[in-house]
Amino acid sequence: MKNYDVIIIGGGAAGFFAAINIGELYPGLKVAILERGKDVLGKVKVSGGGRCNVTHAEFIPQELTTYYPRGEKELLGPFHTFMTGDTMGWFESRGVPLKIEDDGRIFPTSNNSQTIIDCFLTEAKKYNVDVLTNQSVASFKSVNSKWDIVTKTDTFSANKLIVATGSNPKIWTFLEQLGHTIAKPVPSLFTFNINDSRIKEIPGVVAQNVRVKVVDSKLEAYGPLLITHWGMSAPSILKLSAFGALELAKKDYKFDIEINFINQDYNDALSQLKDLKQTLSKKTVIKAPQFDIPKRLWKQLVVASNITEDTRWADLNKLQLEALASQLTEAIFKVDGKSTFKEEFVTAGGIDLKEVNFKNYQSKLHNNLYFAGEIINVDALTGGFNFQNAWTGAYIVAKNLED
Repeated sequence: MKNYDVIIIGGGAAGFFAAINIGELYPGLKVAILERGKDVLGKVKVSGGGRCNVTHAEFIPQELTTYYPRGEKELLGPFHTFMTGDTMGWFESRGVPLKIEDDGRIFPTSNNSQTIIDCFLTEAKKYNVDVLTNQSVASFKSVNSKWDIVTKTDTFSANKLIVATGSNPKIWTFLEQLGHTIAKPVPSLFTFNINDSRIKEIPGVVAQNVRVKVVDSKLEAYGPLLITHWGMSAPSILKLSAFGALELAKKDYKFDIEINFINQDYNDALSQLKDLKQTLSKKTVIKAPQFDIPKRLWKQLVVASNITEDTRWADLNKLQLEALASQLTEAIFKVDGKSTFKEEFVTAGGIDLKEVNFKNYQSKLHNNLYFAGEIINVDALTGGFNFQNAWTGAYIVAKNLED
């Protein structure tokens, strides 16, 4: 039996952040990280395209919480304790300068996730944190006010146990056996698979200021839309996938979306098209894109409106004008499945939020059992928000560990 003051299950972002802060706040505690694989911080390595999107430039707690489909209410208090500015200060004080990009994402100036990994490994060594790999947990239970943890090769005892394994079905099962309720995990960030002649030949096209709705639901999102080889992606689609994670899973990822490519009312669009018929009368419709629509997308929407390639604006009839207005403002596309968004493996699901005390991230069912990161039912949009949840939870666990 190996004895520790604190054992952290999970050698990822939240686990290391908790361990380092514990080491700094309580220098005398003996701390260990148990990682099931042979390497640690694997998700950090691939995040942000290998650059590690550590957080997002949103500095108001109330605004920051709106990026979390699950956890918005619960995170307000924690974000008042530790959020974006604190994260930036934490890394920069440890020799990792950060930069804010135009879209608000924050990365190390090195543009290399290894910078973050090296920081964590250096700090963990500085505070004598034992990082133990190939320690796949087989069970853990409370015994005489302590926690006994059994792995495939060793047994451990700890006064405090922190679970920071992310979305791990095996660990969720162990927690269910301890009485915790687990919200069934479903994908949270994904792109839409769409097979449609209007977009089949134009992958790579980006439409700005697009409004997308899931038909027969209240789900709606606004922002850029990227046409891909398999369908659609970019912020507008990813926001729908995150906020609609549970509802879209119930639909088995087969549903219709309505797209307003110009974010205007149908009648307003029709009125403008009628004006264009007069002002651009001699020009060919397909060669005169309007409403800041990309040329290749405009061509496809024109063709879909039964307008031939040589038709001039002056020759458009009433039905063609109405069809084009409809394609611009209320185009229907059938979604048939989903695809993983880049390297993001985010799920909705985890420990029921009602069973976590967000003042210290301790289990409400068991003393000296704490959680950090995606093990709980919190997830966010892409852009550094999921990491910020990990940093915040891990810091608060560390700060309140001796309470």
